[in-house]
Amino acid sequence: MSFNPSSARFVPSFEELVEAPFEGGINALAWARPLTGDFAEIVGKLHSAESVQILSPTRLESLELTEAGRIARDHLLQDLARLQALGCDPQLNCIRGYPRDTAGLGIATDVYSFHVDSAPCPTDTWLCTYHGEPSQILPNHEALRCVEDAATRAQLLKVWGGRDDEAFAEFLAEHAYDLHFTPKAGSRPVSMGLFHLWRISVQYPGSPVPACIHRAPEDGPDSRARLLLIA
Repeated sequence: MSFNPSSARFVPSFEELVEAPFEGGINALAWARPLTGDFAEIVGKLHSAESVQILSPTRLESLELTEAGRIARDHLLQDLARLQALGCDPQLNCIRGYPRDTAGLGIATDVYSFHVDSAPCPTDTWLCTYHGEPSQILPNHEALRCVEDAATRAQLLKVWGGRDDEAFAEFLAEHAYDLHFTPKAGSRPVSMGLFHLWRISVQYPGSPVPACIHRAPEDGPDSRARLLLIA
């Protein structure tokens, strides 16, 4: 896997992942690691029709697994405990599909669209994919904010029914339209890979770097269920 060194880098330990600052344009950090165990076995034990199934430690511990499955489970429980110790509220999900934005207003605001996370105060987003297709990063210089596209903005102005002024900007922010991006011609989104624990920057007042643009991978009828940790 290769990244633009000005926007993302790998670190060798969880401690460095926690402590490394976002600076100099770097807005994504990853603890790169190989993990052993059978994560597919865990997914196979989760019989549910839910599109997004939340897995608590209790639910994980209730699964009857082989030795390889138990090794994978231990990795999941350790990562949950690591983030909880930081004061985060991590969630482990088995994902078979997310809801789609079907409003048809020019900007899809679901997680399949490239977007940034936003918060009113300093915080980070943590991500790790253990099974299925990983999330993707779009380098900031290869992205165009959707509301800056003239045709899209004109379409949203029709929905708004007013002028392109401060009130319109508030409308865009209220519906999160200003948080979504489209790839520029020739852009190359990058897979975040399996097993790497990521800490990515969030859009908030005073952030030292631009927020990291990312998305969930496209799924289809043949897609494997994803096992995703997020906080």
